[in-house]
Amino acid sequence: MCRCRPSRLHQGSPASVLDTTHGAGYKAAFLPDGAIMATKTILTRLDDDNRRAELGGGQARIDKQHEAGKLTARERIFLLLDPNSFVELDKFVTHQCTDFGMAEQKIPGDGVVTGYGLIDGRQVFVFSQDFTVFGGSLSGAYARKICKIMDLAMKVGAPVIGLNDSGGARIQEGVVSLAGYADIFLRNTLASGVVPQISAILGPCAGGAVYSPAITDFIVMAKSTSYMFITGPDVIKAVTHEEVTKEALGGAETHAAKSGVAHFVGDDEKMCLAIIRELFRYVPSNNAADPPFRPTTDPVNRKESSLRDLVPIQPNKPYDMRSLIHLITDDGRFFEVQPDYAQNMLIGFAHMGGQSVGIVANQPSVLAGCLDIAASIKAARFVRFCDAFNIPLLTLVDVPGFLPGTDQELGGIIKHGAKLLYAFAEATVPKVTLITRKAYGGAYDVMASKHIRADINFAYPTAEVAVMGPEGAVNIIFRNELSRATDPEGMRADYVQNYREKFANPFKVAELGYIDEVIYPEETRPKITGALRMLKNKRDTNPPKKHGNIPL
Repeated sequence: MCRCRPSRLHQGSPASVLDTTHGAGYKAAFLPDGAIMATKTILTRLDDDNRRAELGGGQARIDKQHEAGKLTARERIFLLLDPNSFVELDKFVTHQCTDFGMAEQKIPGDGVVTGYGLIDGRQVFVFSQDFTVFGGSLSGAYARKICKIMDLAMKVGAPVIGLNDSGGARIQEGVVSLAGYADIFLRNTLASGVVPQISAILGPCAGGAVYSPAITDFIVMAKSTSYMFITGPDVIKAVTHEEVTKEALGGAETHAAKSGVAHFVGDDEKMCLAIIRELFRYVPSNNAADPPFRPTTDPVNRKESSLRDLVPIQPNKPYDMRSLIHLITDDGRFFEVQPDYAQNMLIGFAHMGGQSVGIVANQPSVLAGCLDIAASIKAARFVRFCDAFNIPLLTLVDVPGFLPGTDQELGGIIKHGAKLLYAFAEATVPKVTLITRKAYGGAYDVMASKHIRADINFAYPTAEVAVMGPEGAVNIIFRNELSRATDPEGMRADYVQNYREKFANPFKVAELGYIDEVIYPEETRPKITGALRMLKNKRDTNPPKKHGNIPL
């Protein structure tokens, strides 16, 4: 308690001694009665304003939010952040609109709660849209609140988390609301690759409002209670005469499995917030920081004998690449990203020897692990995130090539496949690649080959690296001989075996230096963790330029 000397006090001066109790009951020393009463009035007003702000749109609307299976804006923040760590900013901000009777409708906070706090002791900035206040609609003042924390996050190098639950632009404010969205979009773009940005969709997110989450790094959606779309079912019906529900058009499962817009889906809001907290186990606070190191009791030199039999010798027999990932990562943990989209490609985070890594892997059990449009885009985006935030890349390769077909060609597989090639080639983080079985054609080049600056490339003894599979190669090379043979099938089998022994094996590739080491499968974890440890202080740069022109 601060005590001022009586000689410095005079008539009408503010209170100089206060206890720590809010509202009435404050004590003052050497103050006239009028000053004490004024202080009580001010502090009572502070209490009242705090209560009004925290009540949002009122108890009735809070009850309605709960009845819909949704949490309030503040409940979400308190679940997301470490206990008692949230510091709110701009709690008493109100809109400045005077049209359509809005001058008489002002609620402190104006529909969005903003501030900063901690996740596992690390600083983050957060905004949480409050659907109980004007349906969470965005005003100019509301946008300025969000922009303020985004600017602060950029200055101090901390992630930004947006909890979205909004009816869109506040119509009463017209273009002011639209300008507010654009101000946010600009900051999303400038912050991209500087600080991680995560969006949780916990209610409606429609129209122009969807573009802020779309620019951010990861989107988490809640089943049954969240949806995203540019134009809703009513507009679609009026324009195209199609009938579709909100859930089918823009629900969590739609965006997780079909559009690829959502990266994670939670069964409810609590699970969505837990997913965000889990994500922070792997990503750094900004692009100048290292990813979090997590000590482990799992020995880095652990060998897995079960890996000897996991990858089939037969080139066309499927297996689950996830099993391999779980066997080599710390404690068998793999935090998969977009598990329901483009399932022929696996992406996600893990720790190896305590070091955070991003994993990109073909999935032989789906489409034989072929690269197609969706898989290429999925992996390219993830590779670029990891490269932006100093997360080493581990690539597990079992790819027969690009998926053939008119749909793929006309859909632009050339352009979209080039995105993954560009992403891997551009990346300067440590890159370790393991070919488990097949690596054919252009897909071999694309999947973090030595030729596009992968640092360490391993292969299993059963790996096949070639322009195409032995069967296809023999059919082309020996077409004339086979057409004249009395026993074409027997001749073909001999040619295939000869081709496989001469070309489609890792030893020929190792002779050329394209593979650094052919390893025993059971040594996968020690070899990879050792390579990552060796590459920890890697420094690489790209030529000076404003930015490249990735084939979008």
